[in-house]
Amino acid sequence: MKQIFSTLFFAVICILVLLVCQPALATTNEPRHSLVDSDGTTIHFSKPFTRIISLYPAHTSNLIYLGLEKQIVAVGSGDARLIQRPQLRFQDDPERLLALKPDLVLIRPMISRSYPNLVNILEKNGVRVVSLQPTSLDDLFHYWRALAALGGVEARAEKMIATFKERLASLREELASLPMEKRKQVYFESIHRQMKTFSPDSIAIFALETAGGINVAADAEQVRNTNIATYGKERILAKAHEIDIYLAQNGRMNPVSVADIVREPGFEVIKAVRTNQVFLVDEAMVSRPTMDLLQGIAFIRSLLYPDFAQEGLAWQ
Repeated sequence: MKQIFSTLFFAVICILVLLVCQPALATTNEPRHSLVDSDGTTIHFSKPFTRIISLYPAHTSNLIYLGLEKQIVAVGSGDARLIQRPQLRFQDDPERLLALKPDLVLIRPMISRSYPNLVNILEKNGVRVVSLQPTSLDDLFHYWRALAALGGVEARAEKMIATFKERLASLREELASLPMEKRKQVYFESIHRQMKTFSPDSIAIFALETAGGINVAADAEQVRNTNIATYGKERILAKAHEIDIYLAQNGRMNPVSVADIVREPGFEVIKAVRTNQVFLVDEAMVSRPTMDLLQGIAFIRSLLYPDFAQEGLAWQ
């Protein structure tokens, strides 16, 4: 009888141990992280990604800043940050991307909207696709944290954000002595051929306002969930006498010259055109959500207020 009791007791103990341990075993491979990307897709993952294709230069710059350069196996065509890596286009045959055996492909909403087939094929082959692009300052820090989480370096994102905030506070403090009535009114062009500006909550307008400029197109209507806003020539000319400075981003999105702007029919009435206050700003410094925004702010400030003390940037 004692032997039977001992056997039953031992069996009960074993069952209890299994019941206690089973949940732990079951959760071992469950996702430890989740995030919602810019397309509204919820991404679950249990470990950092180690073979990343970055199809947007801003992603590449931020990954490098976060210390994830070695995890990048390819970049987008024309990305100047890692020219030694294979360069790909989102128009390429998906097999070219799959040949590099990525576990993560980073894109932005423009790509997922225009090339959904690329996303579908990559995901069907077990490759995680994440679409990210912040459209405001509030989104910026979430974006940096998302990239860091995907690479397993969350603490580095917090350091990056702290550095950005510290330098930003310094730039704002330097400009605090400039009275509002002396600040320049600015029209900031995003796409010349379509007469578009930036949405009021965009990162580019944040850069402009932090530099001490007043956005004359604060009533512009945002295009979808992007940094771009519609305005039109008629509305620009209606404020011709208010525009002290005419800025235009310059790069792949807006391959424009000062001459193009000055010679635009009707633009001769704009105050900034009449006073030779038309300037170009590299789109990488104002439209891409990277630490280069700090340089963009300082550069815009130098255009708006050339006599203002310029102490340079020392954020790196």
